[in-house]
Amino acid sequence: MKKLYVIHGWTYTVEPWARTIEILKNEYQIELEMLNVPGLTTGSKKIWTIEEYKDWADRNIPKDAIALGHSNGGRILLNLCSEKSDKLKHLILLDAAGVYEKSVKREVSRKLSKLFAPLKKSALLRKIFHKLIGASDYDRAPENMKKTLANMLDSDKKLDITKVKTPTTILWGEKDKVTPLRQAKKMHERIEGSELLTYKNWTHAPYISDPAGLARAINKVMEGIK
Repeated sequence: MKKLYVIHGWTYTVEPWARTIEILKNEYQIELEMLNVPGLTTGSKKIWTIEEYKDWADRNIPKDAIALGHSNGGRILLNLCSEKSDKLKHLILLDAAGVYEKSVKREVSRKLSKLFAPLKKSALLRKIFHKLIGASDYDRAPENMKKTLANMLDSDKKLDITKVKTPTTILWGEKDKVTPLRQAKKMHERIEGSELLTYKNWTHAPYISDPAGLARAINKVMEGIK
């Protein structure tokens, strides 16, 4: 049975992955090991940096393994492979973060956050504020993970994706509004020899919207790895 290591995205539960894991195991004989990310699906009160997450992934994934990173998990694996291209046998990026784009929305939200700081003492007003600026992940996060998320976003400025020499397959949803398709194309251009596969009906989280399709796509990649 082939084994796949997965680093999930910015989520506090991996329950939505259950159906994909079940299909991979029962229909394709692929064992999926989901790594619990510190501060997200396993407890941690510290503020994490991308360097620390990269070292954490290096410790928890054996050499020559096949690993998949979704969203922020992809960012972590990109940083790992940009430094250690011989670490993984194959890298699978699923709607991954890591491409830096200057965000007007992010800059505006930071300025508004400072401007309306007194109002955010109210839990209700804080929730409304973050919903208006599209920062629900930020709002749900404990204080240390809010700072961790800021670290993750800032780290993309320094990430040189062209240094990734690991054999790479990029799986992407054409309906992804969190990490848009243009970012997948940039990754494909910058990772020499990478393969880009897109799916019309996938959103940012195909393990929720299309678990059978995601399992099928992962199996196809796994079958092509020698």
